Amino acid sequence: MLRGAEAVRGLDIPLLGVNLGHVGFLAEVEKPSIREVADSVINKTYLIDERMVLAYSVERSGAEIAQGWALNEVTIERESTTMVQLFVQIDRRPLSRWGCDGLICATPTGSTAYAFSAGGPVVWPEVEALVLLPISAHALFAKPMVVSPSSEIVIDVESPDASLLGDSLRKFALQEGDRVRITKDSEIVSLAHLKESLFSDRLVAKFKLPVEGWRGE
Repeated sequence: MLRGAEAVRGLDIPLLGVNLGHVGFLAEVEKPSIREVADSVINKTYLIDERMVLAYSVERSGAEIAQGWALNEVTIERESTTMVQLFVQIDRRPLSRWGCDGLICATPTGSTAYAFSAGGPVVWPEVEALVLLPISAHALFAKPMVVSPSSEIVIDVESPDASLLGDSLRKFALQEGDRVRITKDSEIVSLAHLKESLFSDRLVAKFKLPVEGWRGE
């Protein structure tokens, strides 16, 4: 699905994901028949779900040297056995300096991916927000945060041997002194659904949450 989003970027083509694995929040259609998919596409009865995207850029010595985007998350991670030192600012104000294994900035779509595994909150797709959380930070305050989609997140890299990843597909080597900027992107990714479904129901189904017999019912 992430590679599909990369292939159709800027083309206004919706993605329909068929789940052949286990969880698959993006690829949520459970093995429909070819006829069912074809009929939905031909008759245009599918539903469109617009998902926000992240934009990132890297500055070195005052000049922009890289830029990209991510549907799930932008991650800064250590490349060596030692922690990476990161100084995080939001909306031009300092937030914290962390010695950590890395930092995740995720979309609501990505909140059920890497960010979820790292202890972040589940954010409903309809909620526009950025999820920010450090990975294994050596700090008293290292909690996940939900940030406004209009905010600008700036991360100064204060140690060598770090890398930036967009959806784990686009990788860029970072150096000490680099500055990473993350914002909401101007473009979106459109997901197609064969039928209407609630995220609450998908959450229960994917994680097999115990709803039957709750409170004796």
